[in-house]
Amino acid sequence: MIPSFQNIHLKFQLDGNYFNREELKEVAYSFVKEGKPYEQIMGDFLIDWLNDKEYIDVFTSGSTGKPKSIRLSKQAMVHSALATGDFFGIHPGDAALQCLPSNFIAGKMMLVRAMILGLELDLVVPTSNPLENLEKKYDFCAMVPLQVENSLKHLHNIKTLIVGGAPASNSLVESLQGVSTNIFATYGMTETITHIAAKPLNHLPKGEKGHYKTLPNISVSVDDRNCLVIDAPRITGEKIITNDVVDIISETEFDWLGRVDNVINSGGVKLHPEQIEEKLHLFIKHRFFVTAVDDEQLGKKLILLIEDEKQKLNTAALLKTIQNSKKLSKFEIPKAIYTIKKFVETDTGKVQRLKTLEVL
Repeated sequence: MIPSFQNIHLKFQLDGNYFNREELKEVAYSFVKEGKPYEQIMGDFLIDWLNDKEYIDVFTSGSTGKPKSIRLSKQAMVHSALATGDFFGIHPGDAALQCLPSNFIAGKMMLVRAMILGLELDLVVPTSNPLENLEKKYDFCAMVPLQVENSLKHLHNIKTLIVGGAPASNSLVESLQGVSTNIFATYGMTETITHIAAKPLNHLPKGEKGHYKTLPNISVSVDDRNCLVIDAPRITGEKIITNDVVDIISETEFDWLGRVDNVINSGGVKLHPEQIEEKLHLFIKHRFFVTAVDDEQLGKKLILLIEDEKQKLNTAALLKTIQNSKKLSKFEIPKAIYTIKKFVETDTGKVQRLKTLEVL
């Protein structure tokens, strides 16, 4: 019996052309030999996907530590693609856009979904503004928040959009409310073969926030740290214990609060930086995050770190605005604000908080 990961759906198209398995191998070799850098990366992945091995080796993003190589079952990747298709109502013949780099799992899975679900997949250079020169309408697409922010004028050309890689800011979410596209934030990681849950970012009743809902055949719970535990038997043989603090609503729904690694104990009060950052987005246009430094009285003192390349930000005025806003509790107000010209990032553009703090 041929494993399902070796099957290419009859309706699968790549840049407007149909390919069977052998023809797709030729495309992969052509990409590697003659393609642009983003096509070469996709070609390498296609060669790995189309060989007879039952697994592929991929690297994690490195957002919370050094990137590491992990092995993923191709059959599990097929189950992930099918679950995404069921959850978002994706059908054979739907048009999809691949605008993410294929060197990490999110980009790889767009191609897997297309081959397994029978999508008409178009490739574009993974830029920060991928829709800028496109007129075609698409049924499905995945982006990171920066791409969404730069594509607001063109999002109406996409029916369903998933957003991952980093949390969407409050200001971005507000700007999405009048967009016709069905837009979802996703939760996942390389170990879960991209997302295992999603929540709506628009088309919600005013004042309401959506909850993360798991994809089919996935359930969630928490450990004694209140961190998310994922049970996805079709994707991984063991439960995945995360470092993400959550509120469990049901075995298929949860709210994400932040990373347990980031929790700050300041004077006996536990603070979740990600929750504070949501409120601070109202006042800050630059990239920023809150963290803590040692303090004799409090143990840890909450500070705000802002990326300011030109070093012209008036931090004293900003701090006064935050203090007078009444949007934050007295414990959530930073004790000091610092600026730095450039944050330390991973290869995928995620901010590395600890390394950035080290160069402050």
